[in-house]
Amino acid sequence: MKKTPENLVKKEIKDYLSLTGWFHYHNLQGLGCYPGIPDLVAIKNGVVLFIEIKGPKGKMRENQWGFRGNICTHGGHCVIARGYEDIERYLKGMGIES
Repeated sequence: MKKTPENLVKKEIKDYLSLTGWFHYHNLQGLGCYPGIPDLVAIKNGVVLFIEIKGPKGKMRENQWGFRGNICTHGGHCVIARGYEDIERYLKGMGIES
């Protein structure tokens, strides 16, 4: 199976999360799955981070924007990441140690 740029970004992000001590898991999309659920969930020191991974040209779908909006409305953390640097930048902006 050929790896797409998004798969490479996902591997990079998962490696970064592991190296920085985050527990993380991948959400499998499919029948019965909540529409727009992010690709990864990461947890560390009581912080739960929802991560939507996009390749270089990937765009958010309407249901993904809606899910992100629900998370943020309820005080959650959601980041759209094209690389681990996006997660670092988000956490730094929120005053959260990675």
